[in-house]
Amino acid sequence: MGGVHPEENKISSDAAIEQFPLPKQVVVLMNQHLGAPATPAVAVGDKVKVGQLIGRAEAFMCANVHSPVSGTVKKIDACKDAFGLAKPAIYIDVEGDEWEESIDRTPDIKRECNLEPKQIVEKLKEMGIVGLGGATFPAHIKYSIPEGKKAEYLIINAVECEPYLTSDNRAMLELAEQCCIGISILRKALGVPNAYIGIENNKPRAIAHMKEVASKFEGIIVEPLKVKYPQGAEKQLINAITGRRVPSGKLPIDVGCVVSNVGTTFAVYEAIQKNKPLIENILTVTGKKLPSQHNYQVRIGISYNDIIQHAMGELPATTGKVISGGPMMGKAISNLNGPTVKGASSVLVIDEGEATRAQETNCIRCGKCVGACPMGLQPYLFSALVKNRRFEEAGANNILDCIECGCCFFSCPANKPLLDEIRLGKNKMRAIMAAKRK
Repeated sequence: MGGVHPEENKISSDAAIEQFPLPKQVVVLMNQHLGAPATPAVAVGDKVKVGQLIGRAEAFMCANVHSPVSGTVKKIDACKDAFGLAKPAIYIDVEGDEWEESIDRTPDIKRECNLEPKQIVEKLKEMGIVGLGGATFPAHIKYSIPEGKKAEYLIINAVECEPYLTSDNRAMLELAEQCCIGISILRKALGVPNAYIGIENNKPRAIAHMKEVASKFEGIIVEPLKVKYPQGAEKQLINAITGRRVPSGKLPIDVGCVVSNVGTTFAVYEAIQKNKPLIENILTVTGKKLPSQHNYQVRIGISYNDIIQHAMGELPATTGKVISGGPMMGKAISNLNGPTVKGASSVLVIDEGEATRAQETNCIRCGKCVGACPMGLQPYLFSALVKNRRFEEAGANNILDCIECGCCFFSCPANKPLLDEIRLGKNKMRAIMAAKRK
């Protein structure tokens, strides 16, 4: 249902993963996951090692945070993130690269996992693993199945349907065995017979390689999928692979499914098999006007400015926007001094021509936004209701079911900012619901 076909622009797909150099300082946010911020577990002046716990998860919806570098804690203070929002953070001056002794840094691939399912989930919590598909949901909560629910399918999201992004593609080409070990560990944690890896057909090399590697593992099935944005959205992926639909207001587990990103499976492998916390991820640096394309393994807490200076020296003069994520669902970076976080997926440099919105005109009632909506919603109606501040009526028409994929805005011939208006409406509706609960 719905969907669109934006230009793919996978121009960094042939760029092998490179290790990004260490900076002079990192700023590690305590809130880089869905939920409450972690509580600092170090003090100013403390010496820390790579992989040491520096932020403790004390709330239910929270994740541990570990030091991505070794050095001295300079200060614990608020820091503006990449989007200008002040968040609690720990500033660390980098001194060498000394790791916790318990972390296995050898290149040997460890295949056997002897942990029981509950031990796996506890280890995910200890290592601060979160989903790397965008939502940064704490993994230990996702894999703790509520009483009365049952997981039947483990679905691995390797679709990477967003234009420009290629980090998942590179992970499958270069780290396939480790990802499959991570998938096997998650399958064991859930107790499901099979795991399904969904990959769009525009990645034939990744499909072929993952099929070859997965054939050596029990219960891992590669599912090539139709190329259509947003094929990688959680509910759409579940429907494509299982034929099941997640009802309005429900979660994947309500239809027996658990979904994890393929990048998360590599983090799971490193956490369980190598005792390595989530302190770095793969980040694509790309753009049509850049002199070169990159996929970097980047420690969290490195600023976007540091990445830009290393990758290209300075931004092209014609740059219109720098985006974290893809052009459809990503966010424009307003503070390049802001630090990267666990869920960062890209530094996308958009030219002025691409970044400039066309002039808005009147709605012509064509219905293209309705046809493009993968959730079967009516974006034009939400726009009208939000403009007239009829937020509860928008809620009654399921505005909270919107996945914010941007298909409505992409397809609108009148260039109406439908997604902006829907986001505003969703925020207002959540505030109304919160006020009623009080």
